[in-house]
Amino acid sequence: MSPLRQRIIQVDEACAEAVDLARSAAEEVAGAELVGEHLGVEPDGDRVCTHLFANLDPAYAGWRWAITIARASRSRTVTVSESLLLPGPESLLAPDWVPWRDRVRPGDLGVGDLLPAQPDDDRLVPAAVLEGAEGVLEWDDSPAWAQELEPDVTVADDTGEPPASGEAAVGAEAADVAARDFGLAPGPARVLSAIGRDETALRWYSGDHGPRSPLAHAAPGPCMTCGFLVRLGGPLGRVFGVCANEYAPDDGRVVSLDHGCGAHSEATSAEGAYGAASPVIDELGYDLVDTPGVSMDETVFESLDHA
Repeated sequence: MSPLRQRIIQVDEACAEAVDLARSAAEEVAGAELVGEHLGVEPDGDRVCTHLFANLDPAYAGWRWAITIARASRSRTVTVSESLLLPGPESLLAPDWVPWRDRVRPGDLGVGDLLPAQPDDDRLVPAAVLEGAEGVLEWDDSPAWAQELEPDVTVADDTGEPPASGEAAVGAEAADVAARDFGLAPGPARVLSAIGRDETALRWYSGDHGPRSPLAHAAPGPCMTCGFLVRLGGPLGRVFGVCANEYAPDDGRVVSLDHGCGAHSEATSAEGAYGAASPVIDELGYDLVDTPGVSMDETVFESLDHA
């Protein structure tokens, strides 16, 4: 098959010569003081073309008045089809519109603000997932990991008593070897005590990331029901987790399970909150205009009041 050939549209001679008619139409819309020189004519179709005039309004620098002229088939009479203001190649244009959801940045969310998660948010997955490459469990959450290390890291016998010094040294050495095999650094010599844990929990819970902050009071739901919450391990995980929502004010911070903010994963908003507003049409007002053969100055209007 031969490729389709694009038809070349010729400028209609009668329409191209109607420069004065096009200028008068532009001056009727914008005023004679805002219509500049004739910039050219562009064909739009058979017996249809658009005349371009410079726009002298400083508020629309580089824009052009576009007046479309047309004539009927086998007729020499041309008429104005459309008048509008169009941007030129050097006109000053507003930047491309960016939806609000794409403009918001981490830290912009304040008290009382809502940031619902989209249904297709790739940061959230259904709770029912499989363990493995397609799941959410990491190697240290897997039962296989615990079974692999348990024989080597045991530091107490069945009676609960610590092993002898020689056995403890063997157990610690085995734990270090296992950690190196899995690319981990050896564990610390000392860990957080019960007193230190309780003091930490009290400090976190009574701070700005607990349930009594203004942000939590204005939240649509608690953090314990949010899909962005990552639970802490150990006893502290019963009360605290870490926020993993980059748009939340507490992103990367420890929060209590009964804390909350507007970036809750299940927050909802009114339908169409991010869409364009519907146009408002005034169906009550009206304008009086002159028509051929009728002048508003010579028209007598009767009162609608009845005695």
